[in-house]
Amino acid sequence: MRTPSRVRTAATALAAAAGLVLVTGCGQGPGDESPGRVTLQFLSLAWQKESVAANKALVAQWNRQHPGVRVNYVQGSWDSIHDQLLTSFEGGQAPDIIHDDASDLTDFAYGGYLADVRGLLPASLKRDIPRASWSMATFGKGVYGVPFLQEPRVLVAGTKLLKASGVRIPTVAHPWSWPEFEQVSKKLTARGPDGRTERYGVAWSMKEPVSQSVNSAASTGGKIFRQSGGKNKVTFDAADSAVSQVISRQINEAHTAPRSSLGMGGSDTLPGFFAGRYAMVPLNFSFRQQVQQQAPKGFGWTVLPMPAGDGPHGSSQGVVPQTLSVSQDSRHKQAAVDFIAFLTQGKNAARLARGDWLLPNSRSALKDPALRTPVNGWRTGSRMAGDLVPSPVLGVRGYAEWKDKIATPAFQEYYNGSIGLGSLRSKLTGDGQRVLDRYQR
Repeated sequence: MRTPSRVRTAATALAAAAGLVLVTGCGQGPGDESPGRVTLQFLSLAWQKESVAANKALVAQWNRQHPGVRVNYVQGSWDSIHDQLLTSFEGGQAPDIIHDDASDLTDFAYGGYLADVRGLLPASLKRDIPRASWSMATFGKGVYGVPFLQEPRVLVAGTKLLKASGVRIPTVAHPWSWPEFEQVSKKLTARGPDGRTERYGVAWSMKEPVSQSVNSAASTGGKIFRQSGGKNKVTFDAADSAVSQVISRQINEAHTAPRSSLGMGGSDTLPGFFAGRYAMVPLNFSFRQQVQQQAPKGFGWTVLPMPAGDGPHGSSQGVVPQTLSVSQDSRHKQAAVDFIAFLTQGKNAARLARGDWLLPNSRSALKDPALRTPVNGWRTGSRMAGDLVPSPVLGVRGYAEWKDKIATPAFQEYYNGSIGLGSLRSKLTGDGQRVLDRYQR
């Protein structure tokens, strides 16, 4: 990896001092270290009560068991982590251990801010996490993070409506195909005597449409981002666009999905789901916690796998795992990796996954009985783990700008019927490619 010069200007120094609200840095101040003791700063983005408690408990356990290496827990936030990390990297004040997600690692890895941990990882950890997961944190020839939590997308459905409709209930082994899903959505849609829709079969929350559109394309063999001549190229052929076309048909032709949900986030669809306005809602796996906590008394719900495309990889779904990385400037890289290995070993990874209502990447953690119970859909999720593949966005330099400036408005226009498939393709691959090319000169 190319390591940039780290010459700090006065402006950078001031920005760093102003922006470092999350971390105290790799360099310890007076009193941080006893003679012979290492002190590490661990920036955690855990935010749910159970997850924060689990992280803090594991940090305390480590500190009891390793008196020579103390870890300080530092609470961070997902809201602005990229900018805050960039400021801390430039200011030489980055934490030793960094919780983030793999999509955010690309520029930091190529920029020389993160340590390549390949030679520091214990063999047991290398074996416990599948090769596909390791590839999600690999950029060039280096590994710049340990993938430890992942989140598939699932269908959350009302059991009463499913049973009344008489449709086949899908399983992970035998999911609905996308055409079957369209037919099921029609059966679950109800219209009143005046022709108005009283219940929609499905509600697509598309406030942030890009990750859904890109990652679901894996089920039909789509990639959207491909390598050509060592550079990333944007495509949007039939395989790439198949699922997007399903969503568009449901909203604009079959009217089995409401246009009103396009501006919603996942949480926004829950009141309509509980009220019977929507029979099914595609949600990220962690939303089960909100469903469990907010569902009216007596409301029955279940977790179903997302529909599948044709072929042996039809159930594939792109994911972006949460990761634990080590700062390149850390003076104690091996100690930092040792703590990461402790945090992500089977029983501990399972504990963190339960706290966040996510799936662990660890094979041994997935065997935890609590992650295989049918209660709250845990079993469905754990059985989907083998179908999770690296999101096509991983390793694509310029993806964030492509997503924000090109893809998000283009997909929103397409799904609400303002533009057709050809215009969507032109925006993604024409305007979008020009964005990526600026990062690949």
